[in-house]
Amino acid sequence: MNASFHEWVVLRSTYIVGNIHREPSVEHSGGQMFSKGVGLFPTEPVDVMRNYTQVAESLGYDNVWFGDSQNIWRESSVTMGAAAVGTERVVFGTGVTNAVTRHRSLLASTWATLSEYTGGRVALGIGTGDSSLRTMGLKPLKLAELEEAIGELRTLFRGEAVAEADSGVDFHLNYVQKPMDIPIYIAASAPKILEMSGRVADGTIILVGTSPVFIEAALKTIEKGAKASGRTLNDLHLVLWTPTAIGDDPVKARDLARAHVARVCIRPLPAAVDPSLEAAIAKIRDTYDYYHHMDTEASHADLVPDELVDLFALAGTPDECEDRLRDIRDLGIDQVSIVPFVSPGESREPTIRTFAEICSRLD
Repeated sequence: MNASFHEWVVLRSTYIVGNIHREPSVEHSGGQMFSKGVGLFPTEPVDVMRNYTQVAESLGYDNVWFGDSQNIWRESSVTMGAAAVGTERVVFGTGVTNAVTRHRSLLASTWATLSEYTGGRVALGIGTGDSSLRTMGLKPLKLAELEEAIGELRTLFRGEAVAEADSGVDFHLNYVQKPMDIPIYIAASAPKILEMSGRVADGTIILVGTSPVFIEAALKTIEKGAKASGRTLNDLHLVLWTPTAIGDDPVKARDLARAHVARVCIRPLPAAVDPSLEAAIAKIRDTYDYYHHMDTEASHADLVPDELVDLFALAGTPDECEDRLRDIRDLGIDQVSIVPFVSPGESREPTIRTFAEICSRLD
């Protein structure tokens, strides 16, 4: 597709998915510019996050995705609600939430309310659960459980009732009087969940790095799932989620991205990593500290070699990052969503602005 999120909404035509009225996107076509998104972990006060959102909207970003991990970051729903005040165009999403710490009723109510307030400018990003669960010793959902949760959310968004898992009592959102079209995105890196996203989601948040080898493998896996539900990649909004650090000093930029790369590379991936890097990945996996999830100063970040950074991040000088984006542009991704990493105490705004400048040169 390679259209902006709003072009995707306007140009789509009718189809049905998951027993809910949906509409597919225009056909993907390589060589065109992808849209811009930014992932913001709420590591700073709400007013700072709101300022980043306003900057992103002013620069033509289509989506702002907020991290949801209640023990290490500020509350995502409060942050999104505050950040939405005064905006007119940008779409608000989570990158990503879960259906364990967030009960189905809470998730549905949060998103129905945010959708109502923003005029439908929402994209519910969900996964099996990561740091929000692991910091409390809880296990992520199984894929079947995630699929069930998504089905229940769609039922609630239609204004219908679902049964509470423990009590068996039916519940519904009392104020939803007509169906609400709230797109659900699945965050995915491992083959099984990538395939599942193609089968059941409205979009996929793809976390497999920036190497064309991994991106192409991910898209083929998503496509397999899409075909199983009678769809194609054209029927999904495909978001490439990438840790990003851009600066004149390429060494510093790579250092800043290592913490997020550590989390990406220890996941199952849709393509094989070079055997020479397997020992480094194993060591990162053994020492990963979820209370320092995405923390640029985390000790596990020091274990990430440059080779992994270049595979799994957008990190380096503006020219280096522009070259990598040119490689990505023709692969069929609809949006590149950066996750800006800066030194402690620094603002993420310069990275948000620099990425927009780089993208303007790709048009």
